[in-house]
Amino acid sequence: MYTVIESKSFKSKADTIWSELERLEFISHLSLNPLEGDVIPNGRGLRKIRWSVAGKGKRGGVRIIYYNMLDDGNILLLYIYTKNTQSNIDDKRLNKLKGSMT
Repeated sequence: MYTVIESKSFKSKADTIWSELERLEFISHLSLNPLEGDVIPNGRGLRKIRWSVAGKGKRGGVRIIYYNMLDDGNILLLYIYTKNTQSNIDDKRLNKLKGSMT
């Protein structure tokens, strides 16, 4: 099991989307399955995973961008968005997230 670290911006946004129980269920799942998300092309190792929101399932749920630092035993949660407000992560946001990794 890996340690999951939430960035401030992730935690703030996640609190508006999920209940505390939903957030903790996701964190628990990811800590046991760190490679489940898809690697984002040109994302410097960033991954995107789909996750459900109560009553919406995965398809209409959220997308979470995260980075595995598995050698250190950590997973960093960087960004979360709902599918109904944003269909995909834009290049500007992706570049900002990649920059936060350095």
